This record gives sequence, C-alpha cells and structure tokens, in this order.
Amino acid sequence: MDAAAVSAEQVWTWLGEVADPEIPVISVVDLGIVRAVELIGADECVVTITPTYSGCPAMAVIAEAVTAALRGHGIAKVRLVNQLSPAWTTDWMSESGKIKLHGYGIAPPAQQVVDISGLRAGVKRGAAPQPRVLCPNCGSADTELTSQFGSTPCKALYKCLACREPFDYFKCH
Repeated sequence: MDAAAVSAEQVWTWLGEVADPEIPVISVVDLGIVRAVELIGADECVVTITPTYSGCPAMAVIAEAVTAALRGHGIAKVRLVNQLSPAWTTDWMSESGKIKLHGYGIAPPAQQVVDISGLRAGVKRGAAPQPRVLCPNCGSADTELTSQFGSTPCKALYKCLACREPFDYFKCH
C-alpha cells in the first residue's frame, strides 16, 4: 500500500486497535502514549510515543506491536520516535480507556495529575488530598490503600472494605 494513499486519521484508527501488553483491554491510543502520527512521502510513517514510565519494560513490546500493525496494513517504513518530554501523565488517557479499565477490574485514575484542589482555602499546606478510589467490583468508595506497589509499576493495590475484594488502581502521575 502506498502510504500517500493513507491518512493520518486512518493510522490513528489502526493504532487504536493495538492493545497494551500489560492491560490488553486498553489500546496504546486510549492509554495516551501515542503522541503523534506523521506520514512522510509515499512510504514512511513516523509514530511518536511516550512511555508511561522511564524504562517501562512494555515499551519494546509496544514498539513491535505498533510496527507490526502498521506493516500489516501495508505501510513499508515505520519509524518510532520516543519522546520523553513532556513526561507521560494519566491525564492523557482517554475517557473510553478509563471506562475499559474499570470494566476490566482496574480502578482508573481518580483525579487529574494537574490538580489544583489543594489550593483551596482551609486545606493544610503540604497535605495532599487523597483520591477517592472507587471499587471497580461493587462501586463503593469505602476503599483503602494496601500497597503503593501493584501488579505493575503504574498500579497500586487497594482493597474494598464493602465487598472485601482487592483490586489494582492505576496510579495518577
């Protein structure tokens, strides 16, 4: 296929079908790590990606999956550019992706990273407000942090005090 006959919008659609290897229910586009798509000439596509964490072990697998998906759609030359700045943030996740996380049993980020709620009058200086993490199993807000370390570096382990089930929470950062 001639890359010139393909639109950037079509490439975004194809990338929206590439699953994150650690959370297969969410795509790399929903996760917000695909930053840009650029078609160059008749046969090259440049995809800019930002890792969720510096040194994220899934990035090599993601790079291979992105390249394979685009080559599978006939794009001969695929070049990936890793962009580290600005750093990835959970604010870049799509609302659809957050809904998919919840349906998969992982509590999505409970707040935006750029959160000015601590600037309100009456909030103690230095006391960051705790996110209200809803249980993805029963919906209760009666949850507590068990460990800052979950099944992957981007998740924390919580437990629901209502249904007693443990669950992962996708940490804000």
